[in-house]
Amino acid sequence: MNRRWNDLPLRYKLTLLYVGLLAVLLCVLGVALYLDTAHFLVHTTAVRLRAQAKPVIEHWLPGWAAGEEGPSPPVPGPTPPAGAPGPPGPPVPAPPGDKAAIASSLDGIAAQLSRALTSRDTTALVLDADGKLLASGRQLPEEPLPAPPDSTYVSRALAGENEVTYTTNVDGVRSLVLLIPLRHAPGEGEVVGVVELTTPLALIDAVLWRQRLLIGLGIVLTLVLGTLGGLWITRSALTPLQRMISTCRRIAAGDLSQRVNLPARRDEVGQLASAFDNMVAQIERTFAAQKRFVAAAAHELRTPLTALRGSLEVLLRGAQDDPSAAARLVQGMYREVTRLVRLAEQLLDITRLDSPVIIHRQPVDVARFFTGFLDQARRLAGERTVTLTPGGDVTVSADPDALKQVLFNLVDNAVKHTSPDDRIEIGWEVGEDEVAIWVADDGAGIAPDDLPHVFEPFYRGDRSRSRRQGGAGLGLSLARAVVEAHGGTIEVESGLNVGTRVTLRLPRSS
Repeated sequence: MNRRWNDLPLRYKLTLLYVGLLAVLLCVLGVALYLDTAHFLVHTTAVRLRAQAKPVIEHWLPGWAAGEEGPSPPVPGPTPPAGAPGPPGPPVPAPPGDKAAIASSLDGIAAQLSRALTSRDTTALVLDADGKLLASGRQLPEEPLPAPPDSTYVSRALAGENEVTYTTNVDGVRSLVLLIPLRHAPGEGEVVGVVELTTPLALIDAVLWRQRLLIGLGIVLTLVLGTLGGLWITRSALTPLQRMISTCRRIAAGDLSQRVNLPARRDEVGQLASAFDNMVAQIERTFAAQKRFVAAAAHELRTPLTALRGSLEVLLRGAQDDPSAAARLVQGMYREVTRLVRLAEQLLDITRLDSPVIIHRQPVDVARFFTGFLDQARRLAGERTVTLTPGGDVTVSADPDALKQVLFNLVDNAVKHTSPDDRIEIGWEVGEDEVAIWVADDGAGIAPDDLPHVFEPFYRGDRSRSRRQGGAGLGLSLARAVVEAHGGTIEVESGLNVGTRVTLRLPRSS
């Protein structure tokens, strides 16, 4: 079961969860509405019965309790035949406190009282103070059957509880039973009897049945519409994800130019699509750089290997018999092998670019550092003029050996791309939070198309000239790794025939 759920598409999972929560909410609300309506209808019926019974009871009991005499009020019922004695009038009231007389008086009016309270939808019973049935008002067959007195509820009414109602089944019909305690005078605590009113709830049950039907149909209709709406909403919300899936599949097939390109939207899906496109663009640039790296590395390796193979072929054809020719070939082979060794070392260095560069920081006085470095740079530059443009006194936290290696690489690049009569400038400038160190020359410069790629391993704008000069295109890549390990940045400014300026920006010591 769990596996089937996991295999469902996300739109179906979201729709099922939404519809399930909606169904639970609707069922709870429907049940609450139904129960509240049922309670309201039953309570309203009880209030109506009590209101109808009150004037009838007050018509009988106050006169009887007050000792008033007079003719008996008319009682609904069949007209007695001619010559028959009429219904007896109210009995003479008993003296207060005479329970036997009170019981006799209630027994005398019980039949008339129960009959006066009985109608086509209500039947009345009169019970004495002991819960014994004194009279039933039902005389016609169309009048409802009375509920048998329940001793539990009757005892509550006899104890003086005014609001005693309950529902019960009478001959298979759900009925409401209302108990009204009788007192021989209003406001007295002593209860002399109980009137039990029974009315069928068939009409209320019919109303409640229709309400259950409407609530059920409403829930079903709402769930159907909710399901359709949920599917539409989830589909529209997840369509961009489907688009991303298709794009991923095309990218996996090798087409790195694919993008999701969603319309501008600020929700989570839009942010995901934007991040995905940026990631793919970065991957595409990385793969392009990797292809250039592999092509350049292969080209760099092929040149000395081709030279070695040519020299060996000449030796195999008999050049070893000519000592001078063999010596020249061996010297050339030695140079190519040396070049291969240097290239292998640079390849090992480039593999370290993917790993953190380990530096050993210490306070470095920039002015003192350049005083010692300038002589070494001039020896490396040969006939070229090397000048120093000093800045203010400042100290940086750096690895002096790593920093010196970076500057040597930059000076070496400047030497390779300048003529003997060109000038190389080294200097530094103190900023508010950083120190800018630069190496500049007035050599051939870098083409604008090549400038964005100068930090890529093995990238060279003028390959044939760089190869003749012995470069492999790794110096700036290694320099950037070292500078970034110091928490700084490196940037290149250049133009054709206007020279090149490489600037390192290192944070100042606090």
